[in-house]
Amino acid sequence: MTRRLSSRDNPLLRQLVRIVESSRERRQLGVSFIEGVHLCAAYLARVGRPRLALVTPDARMHPEVMALLGVLARAPVGAPQAAAREATAPIEGLPAGTAPVEITAPLFALLSQVEKGIGVAFLIDTPRTALPERLDADGVYLDGLQDPGNVGTILRSCAAAGVGRVLTAPGTVWCWSPKVLRAGMGAHFGLTIHESVSWPEVLARLCLPVRATAPRAALSVWQADLRPPALWVFGQEGQGIDLERDAPALSWIGIPQEPAVESLNVAAAVAVCLFEQRRQRQPVGPTPAA
Repeated sequence: MTRRLSSRDNPLLRQLVRIVESSRERRQLGVSFIEGVHLCAAYLARVGRPRLALVTPDARMHPEVMALLGVLARAPVGAPQAAAREATAPIEGLPAGTAPVEITAPLFALLSQVEKGIGVAFLIDTPRTALPERLDADGVYLDGLQDPGNVGTILRSCAAAGVGRVLTAPGTVWCWSPKVLRAGMGAHFGLTIHESVSWPEVLARLCLPVRATAPRAALSVWQADLRPPALWVFGQEGQGIDLERDAPALSWIGIPQEPAVESLNVAAAVAVCLFEQRRQRQPVGPTPAA
């Protein structure tokens, strides 16, 4: 039997509205709200079942949503999801079971933050991973970035360039905020993300050299040897990072650009650096025959 959500007075709806509207509520409950076929499909494929699936009657008839619900019906409840739910707070009015809840379009509009969306959303347990004792593989550290679009775009670049770990400093925009999630386009679920990690905490575990960009660095990104693993550090929009930062084997690297342009957008700078790193690591093939 299909479960339906059709009343504004429903306790679950009231709780969902609080979750959507309040970052404090999301953090306290350990949940995130994701909307749209692409994000929901990425979560299903990389993580597993959501805590709750919502779908409007019209969305049920959409081919992409029908396919998504088919995958959801077959998806097992994995141990990582069960363990995460044991550690998160209960949701008022959340029904038992795993079938999607059908929600009327007017009520879904109270939750939606997407213009002209299809009408499907998941309530998920926000993935949480403990910081490892050793940071010895490629990573990116975001220090004080405030623009959700930049952070989401950076997460997409990290996933696409094969850099699987992202750390953020205290004060950086929350990676699981709705705007960052939309800009990330599902990249979150292919990354290991650690938030509010202080620089001393990083240094205590760091077993890698550090790379950072500076406008007038003597070494350009095209000249630097980017093949060894490293931790890239990128600072706040407009200010960059502290040029006196304490770090082992710190390399300052510049991105050549026209003198009339003061600096690159930080998300663009991240993409340039990570994809040049990826390019340098590609095996050199045989020279084509003349």
